[in-house]
Amino acid sequence: MNIWLEQTAFGTWVREGSSFWGYPTILFLHTVGMACVAGFAAIVDLRVLGVASDIPLSPIDRFFPIMWAGFWVNALSGTALYIADATTKFTNPAFAVKMTFVALGVVTVHLLRTRVIRHPAADTGPQPLGARLLAATSLVCWLGAITAGRLMAYVGPVSGLPIN
Repeated sequence: MNIWLEQTAFGTWVREGSSFWGYPTILFLHTVGMACVAGFAAIVDLRVLGVASDIPLSPIDRFFPIMWAGFWVNALSGTALYIADATTKFTNPAFAVKMTFVALGVVTVHLLRTRVIRHPAADTGPQPLGARLLAATSLVCWLGAITAGRLMAYVGPVSGLPIN
């Protein structure tokens, strides 16, 4: 299956094409999506943990559509990057770690929104221990996903763009 994905016209274009719209743009979009997801998640997490406690939590709910848009940009661009190098990515242990952290990060972001940010008592003082643990878990998940993503270039089977 992975070899088949790599051999599709799309996989070949992403991996070997000389177009600026191929690999460079897809990688750029992946970075922007990650910045939206992890960056805004960090803002929410740090606020729940007590940073800038004079700012109410309820307006932070406006960040979640940006985070979800970033997530979908990441999902689409990540899928394209995977297709271009599926065999190597699938066998790289850092990829499995990254995807685990991403899945857990998505769950924690959803739980933060539904159980903490949208809670009627969200703006009535310090957050309870459960909310702070959820925010800390979210920070760990997104930092773990970013770190594992970077380590994919150095751990396990590694491939790169062909030198033209």
